[in-house]
Amino acid sequence: MADLEKYRNIGIFAHVDAGKTTTTERILKLTGKVHKTGEVHDGEATTDFMDQERERGITIQSAATSCEWDGHRLNIIDTPGHVDFTIEVYRSLKVLDGGVGVFCGSGGVEPQSETNWRYANESEVARIILVNKLDRLGADFYRVVDQVENVLGANPLVMVLPIGSEDNFVGVVDLLSRKAWVWDESGQPENYKLEDVPDDMVDQVEEYREKLIETALEQDDELLMGYLEGEEPSMEEIKRCIRKGTIALDFFPTYCGSAFKNKGIQPVLNAVVDFLPSPIEVPPQPEVDLEGHETGEFAIVDPDRPLRALAFKIMDDRFGALTFTRIYSGKINKGDTVLNTATGKTERIGRMVEMHADSREELTSAQAGDIIAIVGMKNVQTGHTLCDPKHPATLEPMVFPDPVISIAIKPKDKGASEKMGVALSKMIAEDPSFRVETDEDSGETIIKGMGELHLDIKVDILRRTHGVDVEVGKPQVAYRETITKKVEDSYTHKKQSGGSGQFGKIDYIIEPGESGSGFEFESKVTGGNVPREFWPAVEKGFKSMMDEGVLAGFPLLDVKVTLVDGAFHAVDSSAVAFEIAAKGAYRQTIPKAGPQLIEPIMKVDVFTPEDHVGDVIGDLNRRRGMIKAQEAGPTGVRVKAEAPLSDMFGYIGDLRTMTSGRGQFSMEFDHYAPCPKNVAEEVIKEVKEREAAKK
Repeated sequence: MADLEKYRNIGIFAHVDAGKTTTTERILKLTGKVHKTGEVHDGEATTDFMDQERERGITIQSAATSCEWDGHRLNIIDTPGHVDFTIEVYRSLKVLDGGVGVFCGSGGVEPQSETNWRYANESEVARIILVNKLDRLGADFYRVVDQVENVLGANPLVMVLPIGSEDNFVGVVDLLSRKAWVWDESGQPENYKLEDVPDDMVDQVEEYREKLIETALEQDDELLMGYLEGEEPSMEEIKRCIRKGTIALDFFPTYCGSAFKNKGIQPVLNAVVDFLPSPIEVPPQPEVDLEGHETGEFAIVDPDRPLRALAFKIMDDRFGALTFTRIYSGKINKGDTVLNTATGKTERIGRMVEMHADSREELTSAQAGDIIAIVGMKNVQTGHTLCDPKHPATLEPMVFPDPVISIAIKPKDKGASEKMGVALSKMIAEDPSFRVETDEDSGETIIKGMGELHLDIKVDILRRTHGVDVEVGKPQVAYRETITKKVEDSYTHKKQSGGSGQFGKIDYIIEPGESGSGFEFESKVTGGNVPREFWPAVEKGFKSMMDEGVLAGFPLLDVKVTLVDGAFHAVDSSAVAFEIAAKGAYRQTIPKAGPQLIEPIMKVDVFTPEDHVGDVIGDLNRRRGMIKAQEAGPTGVRVKAEAPLSDMFGYIGDLRTMTSGRGQFSMEFDHYAPCPKNVAEEVIKEVKEREAAKK
């Protein structure tokens, strides 16, 4: 039996390029998992094992690995920072107990760090902070600590102070022990000495240490009273208080270092063990019924209870599908039969492996608290619960955002189309934010995703990993339609041609709904003019038409239909007749209700060097962007704006040209807004031309 108190399930998350993967590499080196450290910029990082990751130097899939430190077992998930892949961060945070938030010493709190921090807050994950890259030009530990307070609204608990800055950064002072960790220039993490605090830092160390101890002791009134009366608490007592406050999310122990230069990583590992929670210290996962309502039961972390496990990621590799699973309670043995509550089917556990990035070790059993991969599960998808067939239960599922951009793809030759179908179905299983549809008229395959880069990578994976060469159409925006006027109307459907006829009359109101409401239906019929059993048929008729708007065939959003009256025939009326009446009513009335095209508006966050701000803002204005805020930082300016997705294609290329390659940006979907008339006319014209071409 493994001791669960010695487990730490942690994630490493941050903005693109803050050094998450490099930090993971250093941790693996220090814990003896790898003997040669791989570098991201050489394309040799252990956890970046996809070709696309190695070439672009970014992490796309979250990779799982485990190692040992100080007698504790660390299960580590290295997550991507790029906004198109936040889904990976979100689902990883769902199954972790603690996290390390990495911030760049010069870039500070960047847009993606905010999104990830928000996800971590929602998932209530305890975190420690590492301010990385302190050897970089413009790096400033104290400024980043301020930003954590002001931008993230978090409470950083400074645990170490940096010795030297930029090129002269040599180590850190541990405030609790008042010892300086000083590394030599060999770049080897184990080559450090513990020294006394440098003379010029003594006052500063005492000031920060006092602040640290006071904040920590707020977790224990008795110790705090004693401290204020001059009694110094023991190291164990202070650490106990820091641990309590970290797990309660009252503060976040904050460290600094340079992962690339191997400085400052050991104190972070010690903090993971000392302050982040074990699986038994986090609130248990609530169980829900099939409708998603909480049952009041919890999956308590205990190997002796019935099995509860969550599949949080599917990955296809040369050995077949791997289902990454976090076990919350009970245990799994090779050969067990488990129930998937989402499909209602049972599956047998064939092989289980413990992952180390892309190599693996076979397991015969695993228990509560473990993160493992199961090989060859057939019908399991992300977010499904695996449980004991005798004691079924479902864990809270994951919610994924809808894609906002699509492109058409088609295989270059006939033989590839079957291969493409198989490859796409594997890719959908791996990534819940990636969708595939077939256009029935043209037979084209449409792939949908969260952004240009997202789809770019998907096409690349199709070509290289699955060997399917495809032609790619230009990106299409997920437009929608809505209405602007309230209309009262009436529609009668009758059909008489020998035998039994069909009859249904409805009087109704169609009006714009609340923003984000989708489709709402209400019946105010009294007196039985439309019998109650036909109401669902009327609703079904209207709802089935919402997928195709009258302007350009885009789905209709935010519409409310109220059934107010009608008539029926004792013999000829049926549910089918009323459903057909509702469909006819939709076609008759929506064109009168001021239909309007609406487009996805993105939240855009651009980072630019100061001398290019004017160009960047001018360019965003040309793209119909609305500037919301500008924030000056030490290395440049952040411009926050909202802009329509249709005008943001190819933006990264233009931004790089404008800023001599130094600009960066991220964007995510924010809301739908009405299209200007000229844009709407252009889109409708394009759609009609495409329809005509198909014929």
